Amino acid sequence: QVQLVESGGGLVQAGGSLRLSCAASGRTFSIYRMGWFRQAPGKEREFVAAIRWSSGITNSADSVKGRFTISRDNAKNTVYLQMNSLKPEDTAVYYCAAEKSATPGWGRPHDYDYWGQGTQVTVSS
Repeated sequence: QVQLVESGGGLVQAGGSLRLSCAASGRTFSIYRMGWFRQAPGKEREFVAAIRWSSGITNSADSVKGRFTISRDNAKNTVYLQMNSLKPEDTAVYYCAAEKSATPGWGRPHDYDYWGQGTQVTVSS
């Protein structure tokens, strides 16, 4: 089992920045990839960004490219999501997720095996 704990959410004005953290514990050696997803009220959970745990290769959604950056610190078993130039439409609950097996896709929620509890990000206009 892998446990994930997110932190760093909050309220920020449009144009501002936040950094989310996701600390992994447990069987972290089994992690292939970690990702960030978000879910706004009344909407489906959507892919934000992901990173392969060993290689550091990343991928992100077009809606956040150039504004959000995913990174990891293997020594701390922590993944970060640096969010800059935030927009009101970025408002959502942000979830960290971990995947055990290599799958072709990057952003399919059902490919991920473990999930954090989520952290609220609210961007005011």
